[in-house]
Amino acid sequence: MKLSEIKQILPTLDNVEFQLENGTFVPEHFHVTEVGIVTKHFIDCGGVIRTEKVVNFQLWNANDFEHRLKPSKLLHIIKLSEDKLNIEDFEIEVEYQNDTIGKYDLGFNGKSFLLKNKTTACLAQDSCGIPAEKQKLNFIELNNENASCCTPDSGCC
Repeated sequence: MKLSEIKQILPTLDNVEFQLENGTFVPEHFHVTEVGIVTKHFIDCGGVIRTEKVVNFQLWNANDFEHRLKPSKLLHIIKLSEDKLNIEDFEIEVEYQNDTIGKYDLGFNGKSFLLKNKTTACLAQDSCGIPAEKQKLNFIELNNENASCCTPDSGCC
């Protein structure tokens, strides 16, 4: 989800809720402790220099169980960060501490924001030497498909 998308969604909500892919919710007394821009400048295993930028939200649970972040307050924090940090309309990455600090992509299901698990990948597979994944076939299904199209009266032979 891009920053512009969350800015369109927030005014339509009564509450801000974040849900993990496993179905559990971030406790409702969370804080957004950071909104910023993260720039990653790196070289991949194929020798290509790359730069990635994301808007970063950091969620934090405090012991103030009466705290509830309202959509208007989060929208204000976003607009302030855009003005003061010159943040552009990049994808949002959310940091949230579960067992360790996790980084999540952000989605929306019509009611709650979804913290979507991120995965790693090789960006230079063509020069990395990783063989292409072979298509897996189930020979039983293959045999059944051929049997159904090649009967003595089908005219295939």
